[in-house]
Parts: sequence; C-alpha cells; structure tokens
Amino acid sequence: MIHFERFTLPNGLRVLFHKDITTPMAVVNTLYDVGARDEDPSRTGFAHLFEHLMFGGSVNIPNFDGPLQKAGGQNNAFTSNDMTNYYDIIPAENLETALWLESDRMLSLAFTEKSLEVQRSVVIEEFKQRYLNQPYGDMWLEFRPMAYEEHPYRWSTIGKDISHIEEATMEEVKDFFHRYYHPGNAILCISGNFELSYVKDLVTKWYADIPGRTVPKRSLPQEPEQRGYKEKTIERNVPSDAFYLGFKMPGRNARHYHAVDLLSDILGRGKSSRLYKRLKKEKELVSEINAYILGSFDTGLLMISGKPADGVSTEEIEPFIHEIIDELQEKPITEEELEKIVNKVKTTNVFSEQGILPKSIGLSMHELIGDANGINEETAKYEKITPQELQEQAKQVLEKTNCTRLTIKATTNG
Repeated sequence: MIHFERFTLPNGLRVLFHKDITTPMAVVNTLYDVGARDEDPSRTGFAHLFEHLMFGGSVNIPNFDGPLQKAGGQNNAFTSNDMTNYYDIIPAENLETALWLESDRMLSLAFTEKSLEVQRSVVIEEFKQRYLNQPYGDMWLEFRPMAYEEHPYRWSTIGKDISHIEEATMEEVKDFFHRYYHPGNAILCISGNFELSYVKDLVTKWYADIPGRTVPKRSLPQEPEQRGYKEKTIERNVPSDAFYLGFKMPGRNARHYHAVDLLSDILGRGKSSRLYKRLKKEKELVSEINAYILGSFDTGLLMISGKPADGVSTEEIEPFIHEIIDELQEKPITEEELEKIVNKVKTTNVFSEQGILPKSIGLSMHELIGDANGINEETAKYEKITPQELQEQAKQVLEKTNCTRLTIKATTNG
C-alpha cells in the first residue's frame, strides 16, 4: 500500500505527497497532461520536442541542469502518446532547489531562437539515429498508420515526418507551451521524508504565483472498430526478417483492460508462455517471440512480435500463432495457470514499486487517469479476473479481423 496526501492550489495545480522515511533522497515528479495524441496532424512531434525544450533554460535560469547537479540532483524526462513526464531526484535537504527550478520553467520557459535551433537539431538527429538508421527502427512509423485509421495514435511520439519539426516556427512552439504547460494541466508529486505542512509551504511558495490558464478540452476522434485483417510487407536492411501482429484492445480505464494484459502474458511473457513453448521450444520455428500491450490510455494494441528461425519464413509461423489463439478462444485456461500468471504480475508490481521514483511516477499517472489511489488497486483487479473473462476477451480481441500485421523482410544483397 502506497500512502499519499493530495491537495490542489487555487491555480489548478494538483499536488500529491508520498512520505517515504526509508531514503535520504527526494523525488519531484511533474506530469503534464499532453502527449503525441494531442498534436495537430500537420505538426507532429511537438510533445517530444518540448521534452527537450524544457531543458533549454528559462528566462531567469539559463541552464536547468547546472543548479540541480550542484545540489547533488539528477533529472530526466519521457514522452508517450498520452503524457509527458519530468522528474528530479535530489538529496531531501535540497528539495527546494528542484521546486525552484521546476516552477521557474513552468512559469517562464525561455523562447530563444538559439534554444529552439539546438533542441530542433537534437530531435532531428534522434529521429534519424533511432528511427531511420537503426535496424527495425521505423517499425512503429510503418505500423501505427496501418493499425489506426482515425485516432492520433496513428503517429509515434517522434512524429509522422521529420519535416514537421524542421519547419516548426517560434509562434507554433510558444502556442503549444501556453496551451499545455501550466498548473491546471500538471500533476506534481513529491516523495521523501518530509511533513505534509513543509511540502505545502514550499509548493505554495514556488507555485502559487504561477497564473492558472484554461485547461484544453480534449476531443479526439474515436477509433472505429476494425472489421478486416490488414497486412503489409516492407523490405529493409536488417539482420533477419521480423513480424509484428497488433490487435486492438480496450484503453487503460476500460473494464477489460487488465484481462487483456493477462492474455498477453499467457501468450508471450517468458519461457513458460504458450507461444514460446510451442513455437520456440517444440517446433523451433522462431528465434524469438513476445507478446505485450502498449498500455495506451485510449484504444490500445496487444502486440505479438518475433523473428523466424534460420530457414523458416514468416508466412509459416502465423498459422501456428492463430492455432494457439484458437485454443484460448475455445477452452478456458485452468485456475492453476491463471493463478501462476497472476502471481507473476503481482511480483512484477511489487518490484516495480520498490523505488521512490517508480512510486512517484505511478501515483502521478494514476491521478491523471482518474485517481492516484488506483496504484493500490491494480493487484486486486488482476485477482478478480476469471478464466471465463479471459476466454471472452480472447474471442473479442484476438480475432483475425481485428489484427494488423507488418512483416519486415531482410533485403538480400546479391
């Protein structure tokens, strides 16, 4: 059980506080309710660009990292299709340094041509290195627009096209900041060995004067139900062929989300999973095989991905995958198999909440999707799942008409 307190400032900033007496460190986690799904389709990659711009200095503090490092702290950030998260880890006695820095860049990020050009170059280079020049790097750039027809999950966090960042104007960048980077659109989580009154005083001191702004109303197009199998094959200079199957699934707050998560574990989590045992151990058709979910807030994807063994074609493998899926659809799994997989999930959850940072991020994310206390209710949701619910979801989600397949073939150099 992760205990926490919650309060809100008049400007709309939601604040969570988790008292942790076991560590001399503190975490300041700032989650902004903006991700790649909130971008203009003709200007994608902005949420991720901002992850970089926020380290480019503010009007008052030209170098964000410098003062934090002097105080013994470190920081990082990540962007997803659903949110942008910044965190600082710092000795508890220097908590105020992190709050000063974070509140300052929320209030007055410096919009200089130099900062924009530097971070633009960093993002463009990242686009090239991670997505264009790396084996299988453009997989999501190819897969997302196939799988999604309407929803802005059609593009990755890096963006649809490198030109969107190359052509971004200062006016567009400022507009994005003022729309999303303000107290009413943020969740601040502080963890460490403090008293609530001390945290309230410091947060009020550093954040209360930041003006509140209107929280943008999110109105995203809903993804229609998929009614047919989609497939595409591309050739790339990669070490070996690879295949990716994606099945549309309920979003993070939907009723059967946790059941579908368990289905992915039964199919492809570890060496005792059905896909691994059948395709790798018994039939030796694959060199690797996995199943996982993306954890998306809206309509998500259950993914099955793998690489064929030497001398095996990707086409030979898919019928066996559907055979294993058919078994899940036709016959409920045993209580014993369900208990084993739920225990694995519980163990993972316990380990993932060991550190002060994962707790802070988890509390912030659950607050964003509804209630920070959700972090304490996850295990119970998995424990309530029945073999019948899993069978029903296998029938609904793992249908071939709900499947998108991308095959990457290795180019043969003659």
